[in-house]
Formats: sequence, structure tokens, C-alpha cells
Amino acid sequence: MIKFDNVTKDFDGFKVLENFSLEIQKGTAYGLLGTNGAGKSTLLRLLSGIYKADKGSVTVGGQPVYDNVSVKQKLLLISDETAQFHNMSLKQMRKFYKTFYPKFSDETFDRLHAIIGLPIDKKLAGFSKGMKRQAAVICGIAASPEYLLLDEAFDGLDPAMRIAVKKMLIDAMCDSEMTIVISSHNLKEIEEFCDTVGLLHDGKMVFNRALDVLKGNIHKVQCSFEEIPAKEDFPELDILLIEHNNGLTNIIARGDADRTIEIVRTKEPGFCDLIPLSLEEIFIYEMEALEYDRTKLM
Repeated sequence: MIKFDNVTKDFDGFKVLENFSLEIQKGTAYGLLGTNGAGKSTLLRLLSGIYKADKGSVTVGGQPVYDNVSVKQKLLLISDETAQFHNMSLKQMRKFYKTFYPKFSDETFDRLHAIIGLPIDKKLAGFSKGMKRQAAVICGIAASPEYLLLDEAFDGLDPAMRIAVKKMLIDAMCDSEMTIVISSHNLKEIEEFCDTVGLLHDGKMVFNRALDVLKGNIHKVQCSFEEIPAKEDFPELDILLIEHNNGLTNIIARGDADRTIEIVRTKEPGFCDLIPLSLEEIFIYEMEALEYDRTKLM
């Protein structure tokens, strides 16, 4: 299990994380959501042992990560930057990873390389962004870590390669019970791949839940009223937002779906219907509830 316990991390007096706590269960496909500057990359670098927490602890399986070689061999971070491999070929990357990961599997590497078909002797400097990402994922899975951390995992990949990379990650989870933590702005990919998601904002977790539980706890009720209602008209509901458009009213509320729509119907709308929400919509509405500017999310 991954555990952040009251972690604080600041840079030049700016606190990126403050008294931050989080647990991620082993075997999870975990999606880390958040706006730019929310602290997602810092969290992953703390977890991989690149950064040291100023306060609190970061542990994996009960053992501290920072400056602990045996634990760090269980973790591998695929960063959103690949500049460190600029002058390496894929063959040289394999040799590099084998130095630090004793469980590196040449068989897995060869199998994944055959699927993707990247030039093995060409330097990454001549690769596109998507090709660099594919090379990093091949080496990351072949290194056989127990925990694979990906910062913007699908960035730069065309649709066909997104499908191939997701399949490689899913197979790795099934074959070796690998835990995968993904930070991404592509919420559709997170929704399709992850079973648990967390929303990070201003260094704190807004929510941390199984995806099906999250989607079952927030709802959009679309209805029509002769007089436009306000939040105050529904004191029994935990309303995130009421919006009006072209004669329709959308009520976004947390809680039980049946109870929510039952309470709305007591106000005798012209019609009333429950509309399923995507993860992207949940993200936008939760951020708006925190008074985050919607225009920065679109």
C-alpha cells in the first residue's frame, strides 16, 4: 500500500502540499486528477523518492521511500519529460533500466517492442513526442516494478497507440498485479482505465474514491420550472450548482439519486429527468464548487 501521512512539501516558501494524507491500495489503477499547479507531479516525485518530504512520511508497504534502494526498485516513474534519454537509443534505455531494476524482463521488452515496432538503435532525439512516450512505457513495464507511476501517460499518443499502450498497462496489471498510478488531463482516458480516482486541489484531496462510488454520489437533474429555482429552494440537498440554459434547469447535487430526484419533484417541475455524468463533468462541477474559474478548465 502507498501511504502519504501528513506530508508537507514547499519550494522557496510556497507550499505545494500541506499536511497531505492519502492511501492507495495495492493492485489499484489509480487516476490522479487536478488542475495545473495542483501538486500532481510533486506528489509523484515524492512517491518515487526524487523529492524528500519536508514533514510527514511517504511509505510503500510500510517502508519509507526516500533514500531506500530496496523500496525504490519496486517503483518506477515515467515522467512527462524524457530529456534525460535524449541521446540514448531504445537499446541503450534497456541497458540503463536493467542497471537499476534487477527484475527487468528482456522477454517482456522484446514482446512489447514487437507490438510497437520502434527503431531500436535510433536516438530518442529523433523520435516524436508520442514515440518517446511509447519507448518509456515499454521500458517501464519491462522493468517489472510493483508500482508504475505515469505523469501524463497518454500525452502525444495517436488514437491507435493510446489503445496499444492501455492494453499493455492492463496486461501488466493482470499478469503481475502491478499497481498503476496515472496523472493525466485526459479524463476520458482516466475514466476508461482507472477503478479509483482522486482530485487534488491546492495541495489537498477534494475526494478519493472508487470511480463507481464517485459516479453514484453526484447527479445532474434536468428539469423545467415556471420560476427559476435557487439553491435555497432545496435546503435538503447538497447542491454544487444550479445552472439555467434555454428554459432548462440543471441541478448538480451530491447524495442518493432517488432521494435527490424525489425532492426536486416536490417543487412540481414541468418535467424532471436524471442525467448520467461523465468523470469530466464531475471534475468540472467539483472545481466550480471550489470557485475555480470554468474557463480555465475548458
